[in-house]
Amino acid sequence: MIPPKANAQFVAAMEDVLQVYTRPHDEAQPLVCLDETSKQLVAETRTPLPMQPGQPARHDYEYERNGTANLFMLFAPLEGWRHVKVTDRRTAVDFAHVLKDLSDIHFAAAAKIVLVQDNLNTHAPAALYEAFPPQEARRLVERFEWHYTPKHGSWLNMAESELAILSGQCLDRRIPDRPKLEREVAAWLERRNAHHAKADWRFTAADARIKLKSLYPSL
Repeated sequence: MIPPKANAQFVAAMEDVLQVYTRPHDEAQPLVCLDETSKQLVAETRTPLPMQPGQPARHDYEYERNGTANLFMLFAPLEGWRHVKVTDRRTAVDFAHVLKDLSDIHFAAAAKIVLVQDNLNTHAPAALYEAFPPQEARRLVERFEWHYTPKHGSWLNMAESELAILSGQCLDRRIPDRPKLEREVAAWLERRNAHHAKADWRFTAADARIKLKSLYPSL
């Protein structure tokens, strides 16, 4: 959906991201998409009845809330690689440390990391200056080529699709606490990365222009 009175901003950001997605694979400048989500931590108050032939596992409707955890998703769609960092919060400082790990641990050999993310106010270079001294923050800022999906256009972020897969395959059940969540996510990551599951993105700027012209003839 394009917000009224913001057509130009939406299209400009959309075409920028779609152009990035058409670039050929370059190990020196890997494409990494970043997104985040939260998970409600829920503990059982009674022991579930296990699954039996012809009968799914059964859980009592009562449960105990144990707060929430935040999950940062890093997805390199051309590498078939993803990483999830679980945190207690989703602050700018948490985001900054995720970027530092991405730069200095996960893709330390890269000349530049092409970063695609959404428009959350914490997802900005300034976050690095909140977390680190200016010299270190500047070093990290320059490790990335920054690209943002348009407002109301987070569906253009491939990390959002990967989070949907994580939710469907791993998070769609009661998980009581952060240690359990981290173990379950780690097991999911190990299996998915072992298969080098990639993204087959086919929506191009040309496709977008045709679609937009049909929806908004005045564009």
